[in-house]
Amino acid sequence: MALLHLDFESQFLGANTDVNIIVPDKPREISPAQFYQSGKKYRVLWLLHGTFGGYSDWVRKSNIELYACEHDIIVVMPGVGNSDYEAWNNFTLGYDSEKYIVEELMPLVYGWLPASNKREDNFIAGLSMGGGGALKFALHYPQLFAKCASLSYCPRDPALMKDNLKALFDMDRSEVEKDEGDVMHMKLRYYNIMHRWDTFEDYEKNHYDIYNELIHAKDRKDLPAFLFTVGDKDPLMTESFHALKKKLDEIGFAAKWSEDPVSHEWRVWERDIQKAFVFFGFSDEMKGNAF
Repeated sequence: MALLHLDFESQFLGANTDVNIIVPDKPREISPAQFYQSGKKYRVLWLLHGTFGGYSDWVRKSNIELYACEHDIIVVMPGVGNSDYEAWNNFTLGYDSEKYIVEELMPLVYGWLPASNKREDNFIAGLSMGGGGALKFALHYPQLFAKCASLSYCPRDPALMKDNLKALFDMDRSEVEKDEGDVMHMKLRYYNIMHRWDTFEDYEKNHYDIYNELIHAKDRKDLPAFLFTVGDKDPLMTESFHALKKKLDEIGFAAKWSEDPVSHEWRVWERDIQKAFVFFGFSDEMKGNAF
């Protein structure tokens, strides 16, 4: 495969940003002219990273290039920091990772590369925070994606968290920052997310609530297909995975679920991205160079 690394100024992130893109390479049995001038358009996987990660994670820590090569697809891996794939208009010049991906990176990929922009040829997946981003984009822009795989991410019912979140909102920032027991910085994350707004009520009214979006979307006919995966020893997601599955099963929301041993780590995501390829329908398609 060809691995492209783009470093360019983003209008919506307010600074230069990086993206890795895996592009199918030339089969050895045809000429360069035949391959590069064929006009073929390839399927695209938009693959999102998790918290503390970035644009290089999937390339460095998984065999994504091998799977992309075997299935002859383009894989786009943007980096958006710990933004939760949302708009942070209170950060310097603004940092809108949602618009960056949909209104900037997608036109770039479709315009510059041999990428199909047909819905049936586009898929989205991500791990942990990126699994939340994948759900958000699939729900918000269902016309763009055929299927969505959310790996090790399950939204929680905000009604059950309201009292704790309200108490957290009212805390002093220094008190939140010095909590040494919060090794994953979850309190600080929620605190900063909420304080994009002036009041807790504004947060409740304006925050993009993935949990309730899923609940209210059960009868929508425009949605892509969904896959949820998790490790059964995942301390961050197993409980919410079971709760979400129970709720969506109760209301008849169609989704595929997969739970296997292991925790919140790359062994899980290396395994589950392969499950995602099967879910996308690529399981028996070996179209590219498997070397």
